[in-house]
Amino acid sequence: MNIAIASDHAGFEIKTAIINYLKQKDFNVFDLGTDGEKSVDYPVFADKVSAYILAQKADLGILICGTGIGISIRANRHKGIRAALLYCDDVAVMSKQHNNANILVFGGRTMAISDIVHRIELFLNTSFEGGRHQKRIDLLDQ
Repeated sequence: MNIAIASDHAGFEIKTAIINYLKQKDFNVFDLGTDGEKSVDYPVFADKVSAYILAQKADLGILICGTGIGISIRANRHKGIRAALLYCDDVAVMSKQHNNANILVFGGRTMAISDIVHRIELFLNTSFEGGRHQKRIDLLDQ
């Protein structure tokens, strides 16, 4: 699986830890920035990951900013993107089962790496239910 990942400065440390985890699990990871803790604008990085997903260069995206809110708002402005802020375990499961999210979002200042890794695992080990949920997903992009 190809995974595109990016963060702003507030998510840089968590992004680095997620990349290390994903590489240990043999995922192909595209690190789209940022490359340090110097202040940057999160919309730029949301756009980069969204572009990778929409161009089918990656199967899944991961975005991190301070809370995860701003970067998820920007990603969801792209038609075809379903970015989900995985703030709890139930949301991690439901974002796959019902929404078939294609970008996972985390808060670098609000979430622990252990919780993030656990939620990535939950998401990856859950199947999309399709059916009525696919109909609703189709409606999102109309």
